[in-house]
Amino acid sequence: MSTEDTRQLQFKTENRKMKTRNKVLAWKYYLNVFNGIFLALGIMLLTFGLWLLFDRNNLFSVLFSSGENQPVSYISFMLLGAGSLITFTSAMGFIGSVQETKCLLATYMCFQVLVFVTQITMPVLVFLKKEVVHHQWNKRIDEVISEYGNKSLAEKELEWNILNAVQHNMECCGRYDVTQWEKNKNKESSTQIPCSCTKSSLKEWFCDVPRNSTYSMGCERYLDTWFENNVLILTGINISLLITQIFVIKLTMQLLRNIRKNNIWPDESDE
Repeated sequence: MSTEDTRQLQFKTENRKMKTRNKVLAWKYYLNVFNGIFLALGIMLLTFGLWLLFDRNNLFSVLFSSGENQPVSYISFMLLGAGSLITFTSAMGFIGSVQETKCLLATYMCFQVLVFVTQITMPVLVFLKKEVVHHQWNKRIDEVISEYGNKSLAEKELEWNILNAVQHNMECCGRYDVTQWEKNKNKESSTQIPCSCTKSSLKEWFCDVPRNSTYSMGCERYLDTWFENNVLILTGINISLLITQIFVIKLTMQLLRNIRKNNIWPDESDE
């Protein structure tokens, strides 16, 4: 082989090697972008789970944090588990792509498949259990209204204070309307209603006020809207995760393929 032929062969070899290296860098860039989105969504799940578990100014969390049924705990731990797995998986993906470690990237892709299956089951569970939780939610609110103001149940005051805040801020009274408070047996007189059902600033459980000066509309519409909005947010995060994971799995496969080509170069055949 002549010197000129050798130079041309070396030039073609270096050119192809550079193209393969550029592909690796491009796939690494795109993978890290989508992995960052994946991590951000996972952190959102973690935050959502922590909020449900520890926020004591949240009526839903307070009502379901005790008693026989504790859906908040189940939902929180499910979200915390999924969010932690996503965070761990994202860290593995970043390290694997930066160091171009095939073993880490392959493990990362396996974890992605595992998380993908988990994320599919979560919206299904939310959809199947939504009506059950909604029924329990209404039942617990009715129980709080019945127990409200009972001096022997001082440990329930946190629930009553949050209910007062909802009624006062939303200018509503009772779950379905003001007449629901007639079932409460802890009033000094049958005409009393919670002070939070009026524009009164008194820090008492009950007030004597004319019926026409109370909020007549029930809080159910506002509470249902709050409940549905949170379900939609959770569902939206899950759908976004699923879409992101499809791209991440595809990009990881492409990156692995190009890393393999780059490592065995120049013994590979033409593309």
